[in-house]
Amino acid sequence: MAAKSDGGGGGGPAVRLESPEGGGGGRRAGGAAPPARRYRLRDGCWVLCALLVCFADGASDLWLAAHYYVRGQRWWFGLTLLFVLLPSLVVQLLSFRWFVYDFAASTKDSAGSTKDSARGPRGCCRLCVWLLQGLIHLLQLGQVWRYLRTLYLGLQSRWQAEHRRRHFYWRMMFESADISMLRLLETFLKSAPQLVLQLSIMVQQNSVEPLQGLSASASLVSLAWMIASYQKVLRDSREDKMPMSYKGAVVQILWHLFTIAARAIAFALFASVFQLYFGIFIVTHWCIMTFWIIQGETDFCMSKWEEIIYNMVVGIIYIFCWFNVKEGRSRYRMCIYYVITLSENAALTVLWFLYYDRKTTSDFDALILVCVVSSSFALGIFFMFIYYCLLHPNGPMFSPRAGGCIFRQRPAPAPGSPTDAVTSPPRSLPRTTGGERDGAPGERDSCVPVFQVRPCAPPAPAARAPRTERPVIRIDLPRKKYPAWDAHFIDRRLRKTILALEYASPTTPRLQYRTPGAPQEVLEYETTV
Repeated sequence: MAAKSDGGGGGGPAVRLESPEGGGGGRRAGGAAPPARRYRLRDGCWVLCALLVCFADGASDLWLAAHYYVRGQRWWFGLTLLFVLLPSLVVQLLSFRWFVYDFAASTKDSAGSTKDSARGPRGCCRLCVWLLQGLIHLLQLGQVWRYLRTLYLGLQSRWQAEHRRRHFYWRMMFESADISMLRLLETFLKSAPQLVLQLSIMVQQNSVEPLQGLSASASLVSLAWMIASYQKVLRDSREDKMPMSYKGAVVQILWHLFTIAARAIAFALFASVFQLYFGIFIVTHWCIMTFWIIQGETDFCMSKWEEIIYNMVVGIIYIFCWFNVKEGRSRYRMCIYYVITLSENAALTVLWFLYYDRKTTSDFDALILVCVVSSSFALGIFFMFIYYCLLHPNGPMFSPRAGGCIFRQRPAPAPGSPTDAVTSPPRSLPRTTGGERDGAPGERDSCVPVFQVRPCAPPAPAARAPRTERPVIRIDLPRKKYPAWDAHFIDRRLRKTILALEYASPTTPRLQYRTPGAPQEVLEYETTV
């Protein structure tokens, strides 16, 4: 049976659900296994902490804006409120647009036709959902609703039966991806400029009020949290990558917390003396970083213009901190970025130290601020080394030439081996090794294991129950390379189709993307069951 997808106009990738018998002898060159990890209580606690950070960031900024208004500081009130409302409106519009698409597609599938679905009690329920979601997004609570929905879907994946548990886990991962993208956009459009603004006001006033400190601290924590949370959710969504532990996530938060703090303080010091030149510096840095990212030929979005807009947003992130957007030797690009950042921080701080107002700030206080910038950046780099040397998901950053790694998993079988065929027993994708990521042998994670456990004698063959094959969902697209999201996370047509096929399948299907280089043309977006 063939059914047209309702997920958008024009052509698109074909999605097919094939039974094991019809799978043929194709190779699994670009597949993605269904999520095999279970939702844990610590995952729910992480979501609650993220919700708390979101609340603290927004509430502290609004409280501080009201404080400026009561004291008659209209200029600070206007800027503070602008950096709260404008980014929030942009993110709420994007969130509501995603809801409209998902809800319209789901109601069309469940009702059969839009005309019949508008009648009866079911139509009234859908109208109530529309009104409720409209009210939630008008109140700027779209992210809060998505966080609560993620928590609900995760808990349902623990409490439901096996088949329903898989379905709820898929939906939870999709919702986690949505809220991670939305919050990352919001923090760097709202929290980052808010942090620089409040620090500049503190430097000009030569005093720190409690509300200013609370707002700046909440913005800083929100920035560091969302960078680490985004990376964790992205790794959790990809079965070809090892998941990030919560220890690694906390250390990554500290890494970005101190580097962003040093960057923001250097910006605030320079902006307190050279307002015009600070604006020129920010625009120039953003243009250079955006051009650098575009030259890297990233592959995040489904169209060229969306990719350009995404690169421009990442250029804003690069004003404050490092953000990996391309597969390959990221350590060299990261070293180049941090050398540039260190040079800029030093230049901005030295220029402020030479021209700051001696009447409002003493030499001792100025030296303390310079020491804070340098020590904060050094602490951030220290935690970065801790993360990469001890807590990186792919293992410690050691090679046999640099100290050796002690335990190492065996390499995955080659793509052309018989065990990699579609008709083989279901399994997860082989994990990406460090050598594959860096593109050259001899790098980290490519070392030969030192200790291996070998059986003394070959075990006697034991009788095993026959294993059943799982169906395969074939997607006619090459799989995107890490650190990009898989296409079924960013293309909502694919997401809707996969959820429907997964729910209808009696066993957990696995996803298979098209083999790179395989010539195949698809003229319409078609789902074949």
